[in-house]
Parts: sequence; C-alpha cells; structure tokens
Amino acid sequence: MTAAVETGSRLLQARVRLACDIERASAVLSSRVVEAFLNVPRHSFVPVFYRSDHTTRLTSGDGEAWLREVYANRALVTEVDGLSTAATSSSTLPSLMADMLDALDVRPGDRVLEIGTGTGYNAALLCHLAGAENVTTLDCTAPLVTAARDRLHNAGFEPVVLTADGAAGHPGGAPFDRIIATCSVRRIPQAWLDQCAPGGVIVAPIGGALDGGAVACLTKQPDGRAVGRFLAAPAAFMPLRSGAAAASDAPESVEAAQRTTPVRSNALNDYGFSFWASLHLPPNVVRQAGRLHDSADGSTALVRDHSDGSSTVTVAGPRDLWEVVETAHREWLRRNRPRREWLTIEVGVEGQIVRYAAPDGSVSRWVL
Repeated sequence: MTAAVETGSRLLQARVRLACDIERASAVLSSRVVEAFLNVPRHSFVPVFYRSDHTTRLTSGDGEAWLREVYANRALVTEVDGLSTAATSSSTLPSLMADMLDALDVRPGDRVLEIGTGTGYNAALLCHLAGAENVTTLDCTAPLVTAARDRLHNAGFEPVVLTADGAAGHPGGAPFDRIIATCSVRRIPQAWLDQCAPGGVIVAPIGGALDGGAVACLTKQPDGRAVGRFLAAPAAFMPLRSGAAAASDAPESVEAAQRTTPVRSNALNDYGFSFWASLHLPPNVVRQAGRLHDSADGSTALVRDHSDGSSTVTVAGPRDLWEVVETAHREWLRRNRPRREWLTIEVGVEGQIVRYAAPDGSVSRWVL
C-alpha cells in the first residue's frame, strides 16, 4: 500500500468515526446531515488549534495526535487573543453542528446565509447540503475570511465568502431560504428577519451573561414574524462581533454590602438552569471570574462559597443582581426544572418574546 493510499484510508476512517460519534451524541439526524460529515473533511479546515489552556498549539505537523483530536467530537479553539489568550474563534462541537444543521433542514437549491464563517468547515457542510452556488458566508474578521475562502477553494467548494458585519446580514443576496449563525446573539437582528424568505428557517444561538445558552430554530411567517422553539442541547458560542460597543469589564473593587445566600456560586454552572437564569437577568450583564456585572448601571454581585456549606454574596450598585438569580432559581425548582426545549420564541417588529407554558396552564414570559 502506498503512503498516499494509507493516508487516504486513515482520513476516511477518521471521518467515519466522527460521523458515528455524532450519531451517538445527537438526536435522530437526517441521513443527509450524516452524509455531509462523512464527505466533508474537517482536517482541511483546522490545520492549527489550541488545547484547553489556549497556549499549547497542535498543527498538522503533529501527525496522529493532531488528527485524533481534529476528528474527535469536541470543540477546537482555532484563534486566541495574543495578550489575554482568550478564545476569539473556534470550530464548533461537531454533534452540535449536526443538530443545528438538522434543524436548519437544508435542501438542495436552498439559498443559505451563514453568519460567522470561522474556519469555513460549517460553510463546507452547507455547500454539500445546498450546493456551493447557493451558499453565502460572512465574518467580520478579514484574516479569518481570507483563510476560510482558501480552505473552501482547496476542498472544492466555491461559495460567496464575504467580510461584513454579521448583524447586517447580506441584503444584496436576500431573500434567503435558510439563515444560520455560528455566534450567539441576545436578540435576533432585524436584518436577519427581513432577509429570510416567508417559510424560511433561522437557526441562531441565543446567549447572554451565562454559559449554556440555547439555539433557537424559527420559521418565518407570512405576516413577517418568526416563531419557533429551542434545541435541547446547551450552546456556548462566542458572541457576535459587530459595530455595537462592547460591555465594560467588572470593576476590581467597589463599596459593597454582604449577605448570606441559599444559592451557591456553582448554580450558574448548571446548563439546565443557566439559560433560565439568563432570561431573568438584564441584557448588559456579563459574568467574569465568578462575578456578575451590569455595565448599564454598575451593579455587581460576587458569590463566595465557604467550607461549612454556607455562601455569601457581596452586592453593589442600584440593583441586587444575585437576588434576581435567587428568584429565578426558586421559580425553576418550583416549576420542576423546565428544559430549554420546552420554551418557545417569537420574533417580530413588536419585540422578541420567550415563553414557557407550564402544565398547570400558567405562562412565564420574558422580553429579550
């Protein structure tokens, strides 16, 4: 067996293993989605990535170690900020990609817009599903776009690849039958709704202050609204970067008051609760190093867990942010821990509303 044949065989086996892992991790998937993962090579789009410490790099020169991780069902950090080593781009968890593509329900010939090109891997899967001539993908970071365009070309795909503000979509290519975002937003941008054809589908992660957001799957209605539901899997995506101003960092020290709390700090690490909690928190809240901070009014909350099992929270500013979390936690427990897929979402010119209809007929409602 020649070296080229042996390499091709190993790559094929790696794609088959990944497809099998995706099927085991996901709900029942369309055979066309699984086929896309079998036919589109991930390694072509992730020549370099970082381990979880965001400082150790693996490249194609690392041979089997690199290949094994590329074809594992895991997210891969592909770009970090040189100063903070914070992740700035990644290749999404393949099983989550599969769930999102399955919800998008792409058919051959559908006009597709992707917000967040990243490595180009998801765009390649969309090309396989819809036909490359029907796919437009965009990202706000020019170097990422250039690299992704080259990788797509080398893999045999020629979609439209643009450097643009994702929040604005691509009005020149509208209407689109399918719109998918690989970055999180607090609210669905109006441009996406406007550029989606009636009967079309929008799949986008809804995120806020906390990890464990949720992926919304919405269908555009004849009256211009979009209505839908959330997928079951938690989804922690990097936020959409656009012209909007970034939230300010939490202050290092503030004059604050301390009290006890029945809700420990790790409650927000529970992906089952964190999305529910994020719906209750103000839209400008961020979580940094265990601290909640609202850049709009300066409110902060820092929870400390103690060895005796008790917890205290230090709060400052005009609003007690942790009291909001405590209220959300009591409601979540009282309603028997509602899952994200039990919630619905409606988007229109009047506003963006998430609802939970409980078995007793009561309805919880949040404005995004």
